[in-house]
Formats: sequence, structure tokens, C-alpha cells
Amino acid sequence: MATQTTASCTGSTLLQPISEIINLPLDQVNFVACQLFALLMAVWFRIYLHPSKTSPFIRHVVATLLGLYLALFCFGWYSLHFLVQSGLSYSVMVFAGLENMHKYCFIVTLGYLISCQITRVYVFDYGMYSADFTGPMMVITQKITSLAFEIHDGLTKRDVQLTPSQNYLAIRRMPSLLEYLSYNCNFMGILAGPTCSYNDYMAFIEGTGYQPRHQENANGKENGKYKQSEPSPKNDVISKLCTCAISLGIYLSLCQLLPVEHAIDDEFVSTTPFYLQVIYLYLAMLALRPKYYFVWTLADAINNAAGFGFNGYNKDGSPRWDLISNLRILDIEFATSFKSFLDNWNIQTALWLKRVCYERSTINPTAATFLLSAMWHGVYPGYYLTFLTGIVMTMAARAIRHNIRPYFLVCDSYRKIYDVITWAWTQVAISYTVAPFVLLAVGPSLKFYRSWYYCLHLLCLLVVLVLPVKSRRRQANEQQDGLQKDSVQDNQIEHHSTDNNCNQKDKAT
Repeated sequence: MATQTTASCTGSTLLQPISEIINLPLDQVNFVACQLFALLMAVWFRIYLHPSKTSPFIRHVVATLLGLYLALFCFGWYSLHFLVQSGLSYSVMVFAGLENMHKYCFIVTLGYLISCQITRVYVFDYGMYSADFTGPMMVITQKITSLAFEIHDGLTKRDVQLTPSQNYLAIRRMPSLLEYLSYNCNFMGILAGPTCSYNDYMAFIEGTGYQPRHQENANGKENGKYKQSEPSPKNDVISKLCTCAISLGIYLSLCQLLPVEHAIDDEFVSTTPFYLQVIYLYLAMLALRPKYYFVWTLADAINNAAGFGFNGYNKDGSPRWDLISNLRILDIEFATSFKSFLDNWNIQTALWLKRVCYERSTINPTAATFLLSAMWHGVYPGYYLTFLTGIVMTMAARAIRHNIRPYFLVCDSYRKIYDVITWAWTQVAISYTVAPFVLLAVGPSLKFYRSWYYCLHLLCLLVVLVLPVKSRRRQANEQQDGLQKDSVQDNQIEHHSTDNNCNQKDKAT
């Protein structure tokens, strides 16, 4: 297996002997080795290049050079795409007008990513395993587009025109080229992210990331106690590394035993009862998720080890290091709604989609967000089938929650029954929706849906047609109108009572 992938590996072959010994592709060995090296460099970076010991300029330079080295080790000359994409986008930011800069930058950045994905999938062999250099480009795309919108918000809009989150994220000056490259290509997030806001990253580089959150989240004695010393990420890093080890062990143990492709095997479909097919699909997806838990949790640990990711304090005074965490494992596995699952899965990508697309789209923001997510993920047809299915699933889940959930909130026993039912439904719906995402091609994906008789598609369409539901934007507008009407009525009542008091005083006089 390892020898077959050597030819397709464009990165360093230094670890080829290890790849052959453990029988894993060289690309994967290089990736894990680089992430472990980045973890060690993160500890060194936090201790020896602390903001109190060196300037932001040095921290920017070292973080950028280490990141480019890791990219070169993993992807070879393909890593040049990272610089080309970043360079083109920065040129647009500098030379395009501020009014439309964010739109042009979005088109150029996403277009370059899609062109690279098309080349990787369709120019090279469709099924050949090769270094997925577009993975880091996906994170860089998120950072560049977020940066463009935040610059546009900061330099062209007044504070009253922005939401509180947009006002916090708004950038008031154009970043320098070094700051821009450091933000996009630093060694902590070059290989697996996660994405983060530019302001949070600059606060980390300049050493000001701890100050505001002392006042925001710590109070009373806790504030005085923890304000004296910088919070240590050691316990959180150790905890996350343990999570990585467990996730990797589970994945390596189960991924070969429960392949998703077995769910469309003709003999399995024809001889297995349908309820067992449902259980197998759930277990296959359950065995696949630890791979993502390992990658994203390790990336989070690397950032925390460097001192990035502090998010205030818990009520007991312990520091929180989840500012850029990408998932919440328990909330994913015990999610009781489609939305809850998505909110806790790939969190930073969900925030990016919300800030760049959902909050700014004027026409059907839900569909636009799912479409952008599919385009960002890649050009495999399975991605589009997954996200088109996700639109219907989201609408149906929203309709059920608005129309049926209130009947189960009358007592605790009903609420528990509702949670159990919705948990089972959510896990089945997620497994059904993301199956094409794993199968990739059109043929296997449609074969899977045919084996299930498109039952969840039809059921969701029926729910959407039968149960009425208002869009969230319309609900928010109605709530705002209601508040305005209430305030007007209160003013009228107050004015009327004031008139009555004046009349009574006149009569008394």
C-alpha cells in the first residue's frame, strides 16, 4: 500500500522507510510527522518567542517561514499554489476599490481553489490517492475571504451599520504583506487549520489576546487571581492529545471493519433486513468520524500550545482554550437535531459560512450557504448531492421543531422521550445525508439512495409541504416589529397617563 502511493507523493520522501514499516501512505505519514513537529515548535514558540521577549515582526517572520517549510515538506512544489492564491488575492485587496474589493476577492480566491480542485480530480487519475494540496487551500480561502469582508466592513461602513459580531471582527487598516502571509501561512494552521479571525490572530501575535477576556469572562476574586499571571494551556493541550490518541486508535481499529462502501454491496442490500442496513450505516459513519476528531483536535492542540485560543475563564476560574476549536465531540454524538449536529461539527467553517454568506445573502440564505459549502469542499458530485439533501433535511427539521416540539415540552418525561426520538432521527438523517460525501461518485451515491428508495428525501419533502414554517429572517423581522409596536404602545400609555395627571392637577388647582 505504501509503495503504491510513493509515486503520487509530491512531498519529501525522507520518511519512506517508516511508511513501509507501518504500511501507511507516505502522504499521511508526512502529514502526521509535520503536525507533531509543529506541536514541538508551538511549545518553543510560546516559551522563547513570547510577546514579552520579542517583537511582533519576529513572531510573524518565524511563524510564516515555519509554515512554508511544513507545506514544502508535505506537498513539494504544489505548495506554491498557497503563495499564488494568497498573492493574487492580496493584489485584489490593494488595487481594487474598497466598495467592491470583497466581492472581487471572493470570486478570485474561490475560483482559484475550484480550478485547483478540478485539476486534482479530473486532470489526474480520478481514483488515485495523491497529496491533497487543496486541503490547506480550503483553509486559506476561508481566511482570505473573511479578511476581505472584514476590511470592507471596517473601512467602508459605520458602526451602526454592522452587527455586534461584525463590529468586533471589522478591520480598520489594511494589513501589511508580512501580516497577511503570517495570517494565511503560519505553521500552526497551514496544514489543517482551523480558520480564525484576523483580529484574534493579531492579538495573539502582539500578546494582547489575554487582556480583554479577563474583564469579559472573569469576575470578582477570580479576575484578581488570574489577572496576575498568563493562563497556561498545558492541561488543555494534554487533554486534547489524549483525545487524539483515542480517536486515532478507534479509527484504525474500525475503519477497515465497517467500510461505508459495503452499504451499497448488492448481496448486502438484497439479503439484509432494512433495519439492519440502517444500523450498519450509522455504525459505519460512527467509525469514520474519529479520523476528523484526530485531525481537528490535534490542530487545536498545536494552536493552544503556541498560546493561541484562549477564550476567557469558566465559572470555576479555570481557563478556556476553545476560541478556535473546530468540534465538540459529545455534542456531536448526542445531538438531538440536524442543526445541533452541524453547529458542533467543523465549527469554524460553519462560522465562516454564516459570516460570509448566510448573514449577507438576500435570496434564500439557507440554500446559498449549502451551495457555497459544496463548492468550497470540492468538485466531486457526491459533495453536491450531500448538500442538496442537506437543504431539504434542514427545512424539514426546522418545520418539525416549530410545529411538533412544543407538544413535548409540557413535562420532563415527554421532553426525554422527544430527545431520544430526535437523537435517533438525527443520527440516521446525518448518515443518510453524508453517505454521498464519502462515496464521492454519482453512480455509487445514487445506488445508495435507490437502495433506500429515496425514503428520507420523500419524507422530508412531505414534511415541508404539510407543516408550515417561517424563515428565521422573517421571524426576526416580526419579532423586531413586535418590539417596536410594544415600545410605541408603552410610549402612548405613558403619554396618556401623563396627560391624565396634568388634567387632574389642573382640576385640583
